[in-house]
Amino acid sequence: MGRDSGQKSSKKKDVEQASKDENFLIRQRRKKAEDLKELGVPLFPNTFRPRDQIGDLRARYDRMDTARLDAMAETKFMVAGRVMALRSFGKAAFLKIKDRTGEIQCHVQRDVVGTESYKAFKKYEVGDIIGVKGPLFRTRTQELTIKVEEVQLVTKSYRSLPEKFHGLTDVELRYRQRYVDLIMNQTTRDIFHARSKIISTIRSFFSENNFMEVETPMMQVIPGGATARPFETYHNALGMKMYMRVAPELYLKRLVVGGLERVYELNRNFRNEGISLRHNPEFTMVEFYMAYASYEDLMSFTEDLIGLCAQAVKGTLKFEYQGKEIDLTPPWQNLDFRSSLIEIGGAPPEVLFDEEKAMALARELGGQFKPEDGLGKALDKLFEVLVEPKLWQPTFVTGYPLEISPLSRKNDLDPDIVDRFEFFVAGREMGNGFSELNDPDDQRGRFEDQAAQRSAGDKEAQFMDKDYVRALEYGMPPTAGEGIGIDRLVMLLTDQPSIREVILFPLLRPEND
Repeated sequence: MGRDSGQKSSKKKDVEQASKDENFLIRQRRKKAEDLKELGVPLFPNTFRPRDQIGDLRARYDRMDTARLDAMAETKFMVAGRVMALRSFGKAAFLKIKDRTGEIQCHVQRDVVGTESYKAFKKYEVGDIIGVKGPLFRTRTQELTIKVEEVQLVTKSYRSLPEKFHGLTDVELRYRQRYVDLIMNQTTRDIFHARSKIISTIRSFFSENNFMEVETPMMQVIPGGATARPFETYHNALGMKMYMRVAPELYLKRLVVGGLERVYELNRNFRNEGISLRHNPEFTMVEFYMAYASYEDLMSFTEDLIGLCAQAVKGTLKFEYQGKEIDLTPPWQNLDFRSSLIEIGGAPPEVLFDEEKAMALARELGGQFKPEDGLGKALDKLFEVLVEPKLWQPTFVTGYPLEISPLSRKNDLDPDIVDRFEFFVAGREMGNGFSELNDPDDQRGRFEDQAAQRSAGDKEAQFMDKDYVRALEYGMPPTAGEGIGIDRLVMLLTDQPSIREVILFPLLRPEND
């Protein structure tokens, strides 16, 4: 038997043993549940209503001395939470319960809650959700504690929580059973509290700048707005193939045509591409469009928005990400796309305008190209490998080639490039903005080029969207638009190296039964 086969066999045995242990524990817990039923205790009542939150109690009373707490003995508090630890001493027990705001110790005595109530309480287990009522006091070790006068089972747990000091440490299991991860790991809860704060900050920022939040279709007949491979689906009632949205761009710009001059959408996008530390097939972006603005206007706008998010989560514009400092203080560095290939990437100058040499170097670095791919795609691959990982501090990159920017306005001075930027932090792209193409004839021609590339086998090339061209024929004011990846922004501001850590339920293969 080879080494890999031995490892797989050993792992399979470990899984089987863990399953047996788990089933044994579930049977034990269900036996206690049956005992509680015989005592007349409902397992899933909906009668307890907490009046207080643990975090509020700790904030108000953690520093209050024993004498003042004793003077409040007539003040009763009611909290509900999950039992996280339980130590029984015969006629009394200490336990820790946790709600969404924090954790607190409780002391339960038979002589205080009564014999019958304590008899039922003895059947409670770590993982159960309970409600307690009583005053606060301090133990001999000075820990703030609820002296329980009433205790009630709120929800019976049939499964054991992971062992306290190790928690749920298997990474894939944490993602698969995010509910247990959230119970056990404070870091995980902190990440998603931060994510919520970031999204709230973004909404407030756009509201203050007179943007309207809108919603556009997630299922589309023609997917557009990004160079990406879409997911396909089928509408039974209409009898037609549809696609999951790869970007909301073309619908949002239709709204600008319609006179909604400042719009944004916090949107879910779906791209049928690979999975990595930075990529999940389903992800969140904020995409916004501002009439009578250029891509240059959006640069300072972006600095302000990202800075506000950092202040909301970090309280500062300077912080560490994966052990290295990030400084979001404006103005950010601004680089030219082609120049950066030479000055930062170390590429030979001749590749900038020589398609054959650019392709050859890009292939050496792992690029794969089709015969119809041009110089722009080769340079884009060179940038991805040679430059992007080195852009640690916040950096705008401008001067992108026309052929890889099918929706951007041509630059007035150099028609081979477009009025576009991408911004990078910590060696990864965070957002993409440009002055929008509002010439319908130019847009039609670029769609036709994309359609030809698609017919030649490029699954990521964009579709022809005749209705969007028609919308432009009604006239879209000069407009700037941008998309910012929310997941990557959360990664940055919570010091997480993997996108899966900041998505509650990342895509995983099905479990093996």
